[in-house]
Amino acid sequence: MALKYFVLIIAILAVVTPISHASDPSPLQDFCVAVNDSMNAVFVNGKFCKNPMDVTADDFFKSGLNMAGNTSNQLRSAVTAVNVNNLVGLNTLGISLARIDFAPYGLNPPHTHPRGTEVLALFEGTLYVGFVLSNPGPNMKNKLFTKILHPGDVFVFPVGLIHFQFNVGKTNAVAFAGLSSQNPGVITIANVVFGSDPPISDDILAKAFQIDKKVVDYLQSQFWWDNN
Repeated sequence: MALKYFVLIIAILAVVTPISHASDPSPLQDFCVAVNDSMNAVFVNGKFCKNPMDVTADDFFKSGLNMAGNTSNQLRSAVTAVNVNNLVGLNTLGISLARIDFAPYGLNPPHTHPRGTEVLALFEGTLYVGFVLSNPGPNMKNKLFTKILHPGDVFVFPVGLIHFQFNVGKTNAVAFAGLSSQNPGVITIANVVFGSDPPISDDILAKAFQIDKKVVDYLQSQFWWDNN
């Protein structure tokens, strides 16, 4: 009888404790090439999977990262992403890549990746980069970590934290970023706050930023450029 109660207690703890898992976090097969046509899908792991018999080397291949992105925009930067949406072989593998081009004084504005940590390597130019910690404890401020990067330098932006890169040089800059998700997502702070559709109430934003509603109205009337 005591053994029965012991087994019951262990079973209950397994359900209520955070160390229990209801799914396998690892891929369930060698690969799962994404396919949009669910009628031709034979497995599901992330996106629908292409029939393995129809998979080719091209499903794991993408060219073009040797080409610079178009930086003739308000931010003077361009992000060329390689993720599961344009390289279907990445499905379930938990990684992606991006090339980031900067014209002189170009900015990749403050943003977050809700599903991935980013490691950035600079190949050309000089970048000022940084990230801000999440909300700290009482009587503490959100600490900012920054660094000046030169070719060959690497910097890490932890998952979910607001970060940025700014070209402080007089020449173009090129960086490559690896991310720990097949589809890390991006939330550009100014764009989502002042450019949402429909717009967030100016009463809310005026109180949140402690500014006049006329300033909010002006910011919401601007065109918020997406460099991705």
